[in-house]
Amino acid sequence: MLLRMDQSLLLLVDLQERLLPAIDDASSVVEASVWLTRLAGQLHVPVICTEQYPRGLGPTVSELRACLPATASTVEKIHFSAMADGGVCRAAGGDRQQFVVAGTEAHVCVLQTVLDLLAAGRQVYVVEEAVGSRRSSDKALALARMRRHGADIVSREMVAFEWLQQAGTDIFRQVSRDFIR
Repeated sequence: MLLRMDQSLLLLVDLQERLLPAIDDASSVVEASVWLTRLAGQLHVPVICTEQYPRGLGPTVSELRACLPATASTVEKIHFSAMADGGVCRAAGGDRQQFVVAGTEAHVCVLQTVLDLLAAGRQVYVVEEAVGSRRSSDKALALARMRRHGADIVSREMVAFEWLQQAGTDIFRQVSRDFIR
């Protein structure tokens, strides 16, 4: 199943200030998440950002907050799964069928959110370079488990080219220039 801009949502899970220093290769995870967020904003794909217990883990990292579209929703949560209390589904764009997922930790909040999204009948695309855990082995196990249960593991460029669908358009040229160097 190909991603479609008009059916997709970008879900950013718990990319928070006090959690990220413990994440393996956190700078790459943040960089890929910022890239995806900027792309979603340019293509008018809704963005939902979750924060796990922000009083304890802090807000979303500043680099990501700075590029969130004005229409983005931030959902605070205490459950590991962002789907547990329904806040994601009630947020703008939460009714979309395709969820592109980035965030931390891959083996906890991302995994539980993805499994709940799949159980709710959503199509889920986990961006490999935009998810992370404290240990790389936990990330690898989480990706394998998500794939086994029906999530597609994708790259950020796969997302971009599927959202664009074709070359030769003004938006393709703009995205190609700004994102795919």
